[in-house]
Amino acid sequence: MSATELAELTAALVRAESVNPSLDPAGSGEAPAVRVAAEWAASQGLRVEVEELGSTRANLLVHGGRPGGRTVMLLGHLDTVGGAAMADPFAGAVRDGRVYGRGAYDMKGAVAAALVAARDLDRDGLGGSVVVACAADEEYASLGAERLVARGPRPDHVVVCEPTDERLCVAHRGFVGFEIEVHGRAAHGSRPDLGVDAIAATGVVLMRLEQLSRTLLAGEPHPLLGTPSVHASLISGGQEFSSYPERCLLQGERRTLPGETDEVVTAEVTALAAGVEASTKLVFSRPPLETDPAAKVVRAVARASRATSLEGVPFWTDGALFGAAGFPTVVYGPRGSGAHAAEEWVEVESLARCATVYAEAVRLLARPG
Repeated sequence: MSATELAELTAALVRAESVNPSLDPAGSGEAPAVRVAAEWAASQGLRVEVEELGSTRANLLVHGGRPGGRTVMLLGHLDTVGGAAMADPFAGAVRDGRVYGRGAYDMKGAVAAALVAARDLDRDGLGGSVVVACAADEEYASLGAERLVARGPRPDHVVVCEPTDERLCVAHRGFVGFEIEVHGRAAHGSRPDLGVDAIAATGVVLMRLEQLSRTLLAGEPHPLLGTPSVHASLISGGQEFSSYPERCLLQGERRTLPGETDEVVTAEVTALAAGVEASTKLVFSRPPLETDPAAKVVRAVARASRATSLEGVPFWTDGALFGAAGFPTVVYGPRGSGAHAAEEWVEVESLARCATVYAEAVRLLARPG
């Protein structure tokens, strides 16, 4: 393994534009980056599986090692958010010890580190299995991870390679998306006796949402994750300037802690709309992650990385789906900056250290017994 090899592979993945088309209809999906990763892995003697999920969407599985031991999954994703705010999002420039471009930090650099680690483990005759899994659609609805959890390899341990600045993380929040549609009555703007203003009525809901936010932020914090939160995300309503609006749609997000259920959030959302003519629903839900500090995967990554503390991360990962399905899961990845921002980069030397940590942790975890 060399830093140069990692930089070159990361840059090649960045140059393969793979914007999630659910976020940007012009995006190419994972397919271009999957091709780059799959061709590299096959050239290194690794076994490659590509599961197509549509014309531009795909899961990638790269296998190394030998039968007889445990299976360790190094989990990542190759889809990215858009790069409209960036000057040259897919250049994959390498300078001053960094790789720049959309997806370099989130998280093509970490995928490159996982692939190189798997190659080295395979060449060393690993007594067990390592699977580098790149799940489609992580940036939107996690359709790829759902497919892998339901029908993919059954790992004994999962290391999510999302960027953590080389901190060992065993927990993160979940999230729930919700909608509150407030109903009014359309009428000409000159007829207040006939019209009911749905937008004005939504103001009551927004005031309650702000109070709920303050209550949640003032609550007892989780030792690794702090407090839960809620916010308004999108709002739309009305027909035209001179009419009373017949509907106003408020969409929001609730970030959840371990132990908080959809039922808890449903009750909160229902209370926000109490006494208002409105309908409410949860649109989607993703669980939090919390892994037992005594789990083998925690101890192995701690030993490999020399981590002296366990932490939480504020963002969500596909690892929560694996954790909820009973697969012990931790999050550990490289240093960098700019996830979803106008300038994004990953540190090459950090990628090299992460590749070493992944390889050592897999060796510890893949042993039979």
